[in-house]
Amino acid sequence: MINGLEDVVAAETVLSDVDGARGRLLLRGAWLDDLVATSRFEDVLTRLFEGFFPVEGDVTGQLGAARAEVFALLDATDATLLALPPIEAMRALLARLTDGDDLPTALRLVAAPAVFTAAVLRLKSGQTPIAPSPALGHAADILRMTSGTTLSDQQTAALDRYLVTVADHGLNASTFAARVVASTGAGLTSASLAALSALKGPLHGGAPGPVIDMLDAIGEPANATAWLSDALDRGDRLMGFGHRIYRVRDPRADALKTAVRLLANSRAIDPARLALAEAVEAAALDLLKRKKPDRPLNTNVEFYTALLLEALGFPPNAFTCVFAMGRMAGWLAHAREQVTTGRLIRPKSVYVGPIPEVA
Repeated sequence: MINGLEDVVAAETVLSDVDGARGRLLLRGAWLDDLVATSRFEDVLTRLFEGFFPVEGDVTGQLGAARAEVFALLDATDATLLALPPIEAMRALLARLTDGDDLPTALRLVAAPAVFTAAVLRLKSGQTPIAPSPALGHAADILRMTSGTTLSDQQTAALDRYLVTVADHGLNASTFAARVVASTGAGLTSASLAALSALKGPLHGGAPGPVIDMLDAIGEPANATAWLSDALDRGDRLMGFGHRIYRVRDPRADALKTAVRLLANSRAIDPARLALAEAVEAAALDLLKRKKPDRPLNTNVEFYTALLLEALGFPPNAFTCVFAMGRMAGWLAHAREQVTTGRLIRPKSVYVGPIPEVA
């Protein structure tokens, strides 16, 4: 038996490949580094959907129309729902979408985390939700619906880069959950709800928020080494470092670090905050190399995700919601791939409990 299904091949896919040894991520035949430099989220969505959904031309307008459709489902939002954490409120709203397997269903599901998260955050702060602007790109409209104003091109580009970076990443826990549910024929909404429930776990997509707590606790670059050393001596995990698959640096961390620096250059992020993060990263990598030399613990996607999303105005308790805005594209593509090329997923277990005497 292999604990955690380590290295067990559970699917063949054309969607993505995670090369942990070399620190490379391939998305539908293109390297992540190339995609983040040249593509919007809508471009990557079209790439992932190709062959699984009948996408024709630029999907921007269709996705904008889907955001407008989804916004109508906010009418029944109540105080009980708003008392939930943002990820759970967004999940409850997502469950209002009907199941289906066609392109309109898929586009509504891609639109839903963006629309619902922005609305929930505004309602929680006593503000009125802002209706989508279907003509805008997805990243620009997310920021407008959340902040109430049109943000800069640099801020929009940074969020676009983030959504592209997290759109798909192999057979991670949430994607596998989506494929399992899709394999039963339950439909795309059911598969997406399963994936979102897996994503909210602190060992998966629920991790970026604590990076902000760590940065706030350290406070100044000069405090980084002592604070991190004490944390390691206590046996604490340093948030934003280490990955189950990557044996070298997570390529998504580099993509997001570049986006954060672009925000700093445009003064959209406090340069002191970036200096603190870079000091913490350098100190952490040095300490991990010295204190845990037998383990490849490098910067992962969580570290600069936290800094980027904070700079764009998202509160830490909504970071996982923003992760879902990008990853929904991959979940849906994997769900359709499982339905069209796979079969019902039914692994075998080994019973290790007591066996009564045979009468």
